[in-house]
Amino acid sequence: MQLDYPFHIGGRDRTASTSEADHIRDLIEQILFTTPGERVNRPDFGAGVLQFVFGPNSPEKAAATQFMIQGALQQHLGSRVGIEEVIAEAIDARLIIKIAYRLTSTDVLVTETFEREGAV
Repeated sequence: MQLDYPFHIGGRDRTASTSEADHIRDLIEQILFTTPGERVNRPDFGAGVLQFVFGPNSPEKAAATQFMIQGALQQHLGSRVGIEEVIAEAIDARLIIKIAYRLTSTDVLVTETFEREGAV
């Protein structure tokens, strides 16, 4: 079992735990929405995707965002998942990211959607 995110106390008054698959999803969420430099001892951690919510959309911006997300996920989770597809789109002040990845431990294909409102 792995620690659950966000950190909380579970039903038995102990640190809450979760399955490996859910833990990987939690890690992906942390990587996506953490800005590089935000973590003190890990300045390269994160993809910082919220910075892409504002500003004009273009095919080039979408491609750059998808490439950056895929690179960050491979850097931090490359031994645990294989990234199959990344789709990122900004609609108004909402960022929607769809990621298809394969868990290396079970070879199961998982597709997840992550959404965030941009900070004003």
